[in-house]
Formats: sequence, C-alpha cells, structure tokens
Amino acid sequence: MSSAVSMKTKTKVPLIDLKRQYNGIKEEINIAIQDVLESQAFILGPQVTEFEGLFASHCNTKHAVGVSSGTDALILALKSLGVGDGDEVITTPFTFFATVESICNVGAKPVFADIDHETFNIRPDLIEKSISNKTKAIIPVHLYGQCSDMDQILEIAKKHDLRVIEDSAQSVGAEYKGRKAGSMGDLGCFSFFPSKNLGGMGDGGMVTCNSKKLEELIQMLRIHGGKPKNYHAALGINGRLDTLQASILIKKLGHLDHWCEERRQKASYYTEKMKGLDLVTPKVMDFNKHVFHLYVIRVKERDRLMAHLKTNNIDCAVYYPVPQHLQKCLADLGYKPGDMPETEMAAKETLALPIFPELTQKEQDYVIETVEDFFCTSK
Repeated sequence: MSSAVSMKTKTKVPLIDLKRQYNGIKEEINIAIQDVLESQAFILGPQVTEFEGLFASHCNTKHAVGVSSGTDALILALKSLGVGDGDEVITTPFTFFATVESICNVGAKPVFADIDHETFNIRPDLIEKSISNKTKAIIPVHLYGQCSDMDQILEIAKKHDLRVIEDSAQSVGAEYKGRKAGSMGDLGCFSFFPSKNLGGMGDGGMVTCNSKKLEELIQMLRIHGGKPKNYHAALGINGRLDTLQASILIKKLGHLDHWCEERRQKASYYTEKMKGLDLVTPKVMDFNKHVFHLYVIRVKERDRLMAHLKTNNIDCAVYYPVPQHLQKCLADLGYKPGDMPETEMAAKETLALPIFPELTQKEQDYVIETVEDFFCTSK
C-alpha cells in the first residue's frame, strides 16, 4: 500500500474550500460589507456601478450590466436579442442545465450540437449542420474554464446572420487568441455563484457587451422592463445584482488574475505528475488561456476511481452525469441515446479533481498518489 493511502485517516482533500479564500482576504471583505451596511443602499447602490465598470475593463468590453445570477444573465441576453416563441437556439448538450433552461424559459427551442472529444466544447462544424430557418442564436459554452473555438463560431454566425451569446459562467478571465471570454460574441454571460473563480457570497451574474443599445435594454429588463419607474416598455424580470454582492466582488476581482494563475500552475502539476497513467488529462488548445474552473480528467473506470478517491477522503465530482438532450423534462425535443455520442461518452468518463488557489502541494501529491494506487491495485 502506498504512503499516500496509509494517510487517509489524517488527510481530507476538498473539491474546493471557500473558507481558505475568505480567511486570506477577510479584512477587505468585511470592510466592504460594513460600508454597504452603513449606507443601507442595498439595491443598485454605487458599488454596483463601480463593479460594472471594473468588470467591463477586465473583460475588455465597453459595457457590463450586473444581474442577479448567471441564469438570469442568459435569460436577459436572450430577451435583449428578441429571442422567443418559435425561435431555435443552438447550444451544447454538455453543460449545466441553466444554459438550456434559459432558452426554454424565453419560449425558444434548444437545438444541440455535439462536442469536441478533447476540449468538451461545442464543435463548430456541427453547429452549421444544425441551422434551420428558425435559428436565431448560438450559445457556445466555455466549459471548465477554456474558451470554445470562437473564430469559427463567429464566422458561421456572420454567414447565417445569427447572434452569439457566450456562456462564460465557468471562464471569467479566460482568453481566446488574446481576447477575453465574454468579449467576442454579441453578449457574454457570467455567473458569480460562490464556487466560481470569481464568486460572491450568494448569487450574482453579469452581462457584457459592446453595444450601448443592448446595455440600456438589459438595464431596463433587469428592473421589470420599467423605464422610468412604473412605466413598462417591455416584459422584464426582477434581475438586479445587489449591492452587497457587488461590494464583495469588487474586492475579489483584484485577486482574480493571481487566483487564475495559481489554478493554472496546479493544473500543470497534476498533468505532469499523472503522465503515464491510464487516464486523459485536460487538453489545453494552443490559442487558449485556460483558467481551470475545474480540472477534469477522463477515465474509463470513472465510477470505480471516484469511489476509491472518496474512500480515501478525497472529494471529487462529475460534471455532468446526464447530458442535457437526455434530461427528462426535455423529452419532447425528441432526442434519444446515441444522438450525441461524444457528449454521452464524456458523461460516463469525466471526473473533476480538487483544484482551487489555496490547494497545497501536499494535498495534490496525496490526490496523485491515491490515483496511482487505484491503477496499481486494479491491475
């Protein structure tokens, strides 16, 4: 038995540990929260406007509009582009349900295109094959922290006069050929769910764009479609980013680049140390700057490895066990097993290992040695 496995009663490795992050910036966060409490400006206070400006600068976009969640960011983006009843939106079946849910919640129909075997992102060539006269938009998802192949997607969109919404919920800070996630399509959508690379202390989201018209429309739609108050030009939602979250995110944004670099270093360490094992480590495309929201390996005996890790006090998770085209509530779309073979294979073989900026090398070594032990004992 390896020395790592013999340590299992002493070592517990979490998938993510938000307490460590908070302890490192506690004074900054507490002061920010106290400032809001003193002002009592909880809804669209000055920190929201400040954060929107800082975030737009970080993403290299002209505008950013703070909203209540990543899901609402997608809904508001779709609404702002006029996507609704009878329209189709092409996206990936290998994503969190919110991507698809948002399309359905504006009355449109999701149409799925399968993923690339190596990156798990949507395949551009399959997007074009899925276009019909009802297609209104494309939502590529920058999965796990790596951007989709946006040049091809934007070329297809231009050719067919389609809008592009980047689902950047997992990829804040990521880059594609020097361009930031959320800056390339018509709109970018971000989530500040606590576990994200830039996470709040509750729900929150952002929509980025370079169009003043879209910015103003989303600003109106996030407040019930009212402008001025009590005069409603459109059906919107209650979808504002609250001031407390904005104040926290302002402070965290200052640390984001460092945190993402820490994630890349830890990902490289995993990849180097696990060479030669019967698994596939993440593929980073040469033109991408990955931010490793998740470090996801591919392994044939995924469920057995997952059980082995958890037995040894190592947290791990599957993103995502049920492809979206096979979700029960979407059965009326008519998809069946076998329609998206790469997605269905990924759902059976992928496993996320612990990764976060404060993860120690000792913890990483324990994870690596426990994975090695699994393959040694499985022979």
